[in-house]
Amino acid sequence: MPVVEWFYDVISPFAYIQQEQFHRLPPDVEVVPKPIVLGAILDHWKTKGPAEIPTKRTFTYRIAQQRAIERNVPYKTPPAHPFNPIRALRLAVAVGATVETTRTIMRFIWRDGGDVNTPDGWAELCARLGVSPTDEAFISSDAVKSGLRANTDRAVALGVFGVPTFHLNGELFWGEDATGLFLSYLAQPTLFETGEWARISNLPVGIQRKAA
Repeated sequence: MPVVEWFYDVISPFAYIQQEQFHRLPPDVEVVPKPIVLGAILDHWKTKGPAEIPTKRTFTYRIAQQRAIERNVPYKTPPAHPFNPIRALRLAVAVGATVETTRTIMRFIWRDGGDVNTPDGWAELCARLGVSPTDEAFISSDAVKSGLRANTDRAVALGVFGVPTFHLNGELFWGEDATGLFLSYLAQPTLFETGEWARISNLPVGIQRKAA
């Protein structure tokens, strides 16, 4: 059974849309969700997230809406974005980041348009997971913080540069739109060793832009 790591941050609409397509994966594939802090990934690569570039931010919301429509995925953007995802990410670690618990969190935010940073929204999400919304120690323990940090550090070590990302056998598949490529790789694990796939996997750099 292939065991696949799936790195995600709840701040990403594309992570939600991709998870809603997990039924497309072969039944013998085990997905292990790994909540990570996207901001730390962006800091590592010294880059910006889509929501940090004004015109790209608007486009991102539009293309996420379109991708959801095309895939028949129920979708509603939360009241404000970007939002602080840390408490929700720690909650995912605290309850055990299974496919089921991750789906519950992601659906609250991106299917139902819930706001995890309001008291009412937080209480509703916690109720869906069967935990107390007032037990801050539950999500603020050293073990939970260390777990989230360890997931993020592993993502950095693997070269993850965005979310969502599947990882299998040292190969990274970034973005909801890479789902098809990942399915092709699962069907043919030697795919990148053949023909044009092999050539572009080792393509030389023609020119490098100088840093400003």
